[in-house]
Amino acid sequence: EVQLVESGGGMVQSGGSLRLSCMSSGFAFDSVDMSWVRQAPGKGPEWVTGINHGGTSTYYADSVKGRFTISRDNPKSQLYLQMNSLKPEDTALYYCTKNALPVDFCSVTTCYEKHWGQGTQVTVSS
Repeated sequence: EVQLVESGGGMVQSGGSLRLSCMSSGFAFDSVDMSWVRQAPGKGPEWVTGINHGGTSTYYADSVKGRFTISRDNPKSQLYLQMNSLKPEDTALYYCTKNALPVDFCSVTTCYEKHWGQGTQVTVSS
């Protein structure tokens, strides 16, 4: 059974930083491209960033480029998201996801599977 468990969210002031983690199990983590997706209240899911299975290629939505950094530790089956210079518009529930398509497709189509964990809440106050 695929399990994705996110952690690290919290409440910070604008300009602050958080580091999210995602522990995965039930699949070959090192063979799968991964993404972070977020969903704000009343809005649809938004792809944020993705990384290829080897960790050598990363992609970002324009809204977070230069502020967020995705990384992975394959031996530990963990995915990370370092978020700096946070803004109130980053407030959302953040999920890690397996990719259904290669990560370089994520900017043009829905690339992630819709099997998510419980998510971790990020709240940024102004």
